[in-house]
Amino acid sequence: MGYLSTVIGNPTDGSPVSGGGLSQNGKFSYGYASSPGKRASMEDFYETKIDCVDGQIVGLFGVFDGHGGAKVAEYVKENLFSHLLRHPKFISDTKVAIDDAYKSTDSEFLESDSSQNQCGSTASTAVLVGDRLFVANVGDSRAIICRGGNAVAVSKDHKPDQTDERQRIEDAGGFVMWAGSCRHDQIHSGPGRGCKEALARGLQEGEQ
Repeated sequence: MGYLSTVIGNPTDGSPVSGGGLSQNGKFSYGYASSPGKRASMEDFYETKIDCVDGQIVGLFGVFDGHGGAKVAEYVKENLFSHLLRHPKFISDTKVAIDDAYKSTDSEFLESDSSQNQCGSTASTAVLVGDRLFVANVGDSRAIICRGGNAVAVSKDHKPDQTDERQRIEDAGGFVMWAGSCRHDQIHSGPGRGCKEALARGLQEGEQ
């Protein structure tokens, strides 16, 4: 439902890539850029989609910052928006649909992955439905908007040194410690589900 205007670079070989597109009705455009920086391998992913749901053109945009490996971030890229677009209340109650899509993506990965890895991913998404923009996130990938040339945060980082996040972690049976930065240790019943992270929430790690 949209066309790609530019693509520079090759996303399959880890080189920097950028591009953009325009909605079919011409009401909004988007751009993206991705680079592994000095890392030997890329653990982060992005996704952009323009689709039509119940006669409305919608835009879905996301950044997924993997940690401990790329497996979870790639899974979220491939599945989160698919869950959202199939949700029966995507147009009528978008907030509920987004919340359900995050939870179902997380739970399905946990059920399908039997490995002992401790990788995970943040998620920061912006969903445009008509003239409404819905922003959601887990972890510390921040969404911002530009107002008068200034960057304004429209999402809240989930960090374990925040009072409310620390309380939530401790209520769930985990604890927060200082190890060069404030980190949390969350123990889960499944194999390989323990984690030590400098962020308080992430997909795959049993955090919501």
